[in-house]
Amino acid sequence: MNRIREIREKAGIRQSDLYRKLSWGQSRIANYESGERTPSLSDARLIVAALNDLGATCDLAQVFPEPGQSAA
Repeated sequence: MNRIREIREKAGIRQSDLYRKLSWGQSRIANYESGERTPSLSDARLIVAALNDLGATCDLAQVFPEPGQSAA
């Protein structure tokens, strides 16, 4: 499971800001946030970079923790 939504909301970033920053469709972000789809490593890196550009402070391991690891 990923923490995209949690980190985005904690930073006060709207989903629309994130998908526009990435030039993606809303459903793509929604599917990633819900866990319905899993982003590729390159897309995961783009998501983390966009979150940071929009004001979050996070890294790949925080947004996409390894299974079994607790959220930091």
